[in-house]
Amino acid sequence: MSKAIFITGAGAGIGAATAQLFLNKGWRVGLYDLDVSAMQAVAAQYPQDQVLTGWLDVTQPEAWQEALAGFFAWAGRLDVLLNNAGILFSGPFEQTPLAQHAKTLNVNVQGVMNGCHNALPYLKQTKEACVINLSSASAIYGQADLASYSSSKFAVRGLTEALNIEWHKYGIRVMDIMPLFVQTGMVTDMNASSIKRMGVNLTASDVANTVYKAATASPALALVHWPVGLPAKLMFTLSRLSPQLLNEKVNQWLTRG
Repeated sequence: MSKAIFITGAGAGIGAATAQLFLNKGWRVGLYDLDVSAMQAVAAQYPQDQVLTGWLDVTQPEAWQEALAGFFAWAGRLDVLLNNAGILFSGPFEQTPLAQHAKTLNVNVQGVMNGCHNALPYLKQTKEACVINLSSASAIYGQADLASYSSSKFAVRGLTEALNIEWHKYGIRVMDIMPLFVQTGMVTDMNASSIKRMGVNLTASDVANTVYKAATASPALALVHWPVGLPAKLMFTLSRLSPQLLNEKVNQWLTRG
């Protein structure tokens, strides 16, 4: 029986690129998003018995329950849950409405928690299953002009680390992916100095390839955090080895206009 992956935010960007990669590798893939027509355009390129699409609002636990039940009935297993759906509002913290900050946390944090919580019964029924959460290099050190987004990704990082330890008893790995800015619609017109400094050098396919490496890594050798691209890898290594003051100065430099 082919392995199966459930992907949120699969209508475009990283989600769509990841879906196509896993489909090309012979996996059975569930594409879930608010934009059903976008997912159907991706799914139309593949055999009907290899791909399943469905509407999903990740902030609604009941929607998760229905989607996961339908997917598991179709695939018979859940090897990988990819919590990819996310949103971003950029700009000065005080100029961003509180409603947008709250929406960021609801989608990026509560959405991931909803997925992990509701997927556990299915993950436990699949040998060597794993959860992969889309975090960000902004979870390495808090980023100015991306305060709520960065905060949400720190929360995803913390949840990932906690559940990876907690679910070891079930044989379930929990990992996260940490890319810098990626060439997707999310960074269009982003109002943050760091993107001007660093540029947008990653593609959705770059991130998808890292997701595939994480999903197929030997459990004994798998990392918990997977930075994507050399700058993110350097930032992650620096954050673990350097004093707090140096981390702060580096990130202050990144945010200067």
